[in-house]
This record gives sequence, C-alpha cells and structure tokens, in this order.
Amino acid sequence: MSRSFRTLLPVAPIAAALLFAMTSTPRRAVAEPAAVDAAEKAEKCTTRLFTAMVGEGATPEALANPNPQASFDALAKDARFQERFARFINSQFNDTPGATPSEDASYYLAKYVLEQDKAWSDMFIGRYDVNPSNPQQQNSAGTVVDSPNGLGYFHSRAWMVRYAGNEEAGIRIVAAYRMMQNTIGLTLAATTNAPEVDITANGRKAPQCAGCHYNPWFALDKVATVFGKTTGMGNNIQFQAPTEGPQNILGGVMVSNDRELAEALVGNEAFDVNACRLAYKYLYGRIENGCEGPVFDACVDAFKKDKKITSALAVVAKDPTFCE
Repeated sequence: MSRSFRTLLPVAPIAAALLFAMTSTPRRAVAEPAAVDAAEKAEKCTTRLFTAMVGEGATPEALANPNPQASFDALAKDARFQERFARFINSQFNDTPGATPSEDASYYLAKYVLEQDKAWSDMFIGRYDVNPSNPQQQNSAGTVVDSPNGLGYFHSRAWMVRYAGNEEAGIRIVAAYRMMQNTIGLTLAATTNAPEVDITANGRKAPQCAGCHYNPWFALDKVATVFGKTTGMGNNIQFQAPTEGPQNILGGVMVSNDRELAEALVGNEAFDVNACRLAYKYLYGRIENGCEGPVFDACVDAFKKDKKITSALAVVAKDPTFCE
C-alpha cells in the first residue's frame, strides 16, 4: 500500500479498535504471529522440497525442522530420489519409452551414477555399457557393466540400434543429434518431407535443409561423419568405424570419432549450462527464468567444480528463493 493511500484511511475505526482493546476481557497467551508464520513457511518449504525430490510428503521430523532445506543432503542420497531422477532423465533424453528396458539405457546409467556418486560426465564418457541383465530374455532389465570401449551409454547396443536411423547410406544422423541433445540440450524440430523431396545427402544440401545438416556448428551430417556408418537392418544391423578422418565441427573443433565428440561436448560450457537447466526442470518443472540469473550462475559454477548433478540441484534447492 502506498504512503499516499494510507493517509486517506479513516481514523474512526482505529479509535474504536483501541477502545475495544482496553475494555475487552484479556485472552489466553498465544504464539506470536511472526513465529506462526515462520513455522508455516518452514513446513511449506519442507513439503515442497520432499515433493520435488522424492515425490512424497515430508516426514514429521523434517516438518518440525525450522531449517527445511537442510533435508536436501539426505534426500540427495535417498533411493527414492535416485529412482525418480533417473526416470526424469530418461524422459528428457528420449521422446518415448524404449521398446525394451535396455533401450532406456540412460535410465539405468543415471541411476548407477547417482548410486555410486559419480560425476555426471560419466553418463556420456564413462567406460560403461548398459546390457540386458539376461540376454536370453528380451524384456530383462538393463544392467550397467564396465567396458574398456564404453562411452557412457552411447556404445550400448540397444541404444545404438534404437537411434541408428534410416538414412539410406547408413549415415547415423539420428545418433549424432541424440548425443548433442543429451549432453548440451540441443533441440531441433524434424521436418516432414513431401514424397518427391530428395532426402539423400545431396538433397540435404539444399538451402532449406542445409541450415541444420551442413551449415551451422551442429551440422548434423558433418557431426554424423565421426560416428561411422551402419549396414544391415533391424537386429542384424552392424556399426562400422569412421573412415573419413578428422572433421572440423562444433565451430572449429577437430574430431575423429564419437568418443572425441562426446568429450568435446562434455568439455564445453554448454554442458554445464544444460546440467543446471535439467536441475531447474526437475525441481521446478520448467527451465530457469531471467530473474533467476544469479542462482543459475551459481549453479553452473558449483557444477563446474565436480561435474556432479547433485551439486547443481543443491544450489537451486538450497537457495532461499526455492521456498518463496
């Protein structure tokens, strides 16, 4: 209420209130409004934190804590959070659920990384594979195994088959896009081609297609070159090593294969920014707002230090603005 508006308030009701206060019967002592407000705010903050982190209500002990955000550290190690966050990541990295559990390789590796307190970069460059726990059963759960040739989950066969694409020359454009989308958050909208449109490499060089496939720093065809090509179809598909030598991609980075590509992406600040964007999406259900710049910058700085996604989440969840 502005100062000029307050001066227009009538004085009679104020006098009446003072008279009532002097003549009414004394009441039993109650908690100060400020204390009640603080307790209510703490409970609301605790409830919000538990809901965001584990999708469940807070415990009585947590609700009684006047410092609700102190619960974050325990929640970040909670199995419920690890399961929930892994499912969230899988939904962000794939448009639809996989046809088999091992196709959702990002879910299994995200859960493993959290359980083992690994750096988030291990999701993309760690020496792992995600394989079916029982190869004889198509729908068996995935399992994370150490692999000297592993590349996060990008070398897991089920993931490779899922995102092999259908380019007629075997160019792995879909895999190239997925790697960039998963690591740095690149988002592109695929266009629907008319039947007569040339969708070969030559056709993709046309102006309306080259804007995504050949010209920009994320040029899909150029990036896909370092993945090698595919031969065969379906479960019989085979993946060939790249043969065209180093490529100048990503705005001036020389890359020879998909490992070098993944390492270049993880080493770029866009990877750090995307990690904090994922933290905001998980905790708030949206990306950051412009007014949240200082908190977002602090998130990026914290994540850069150890590359752990829980460090990014901690900055956002522990900031006072999370409870406002």
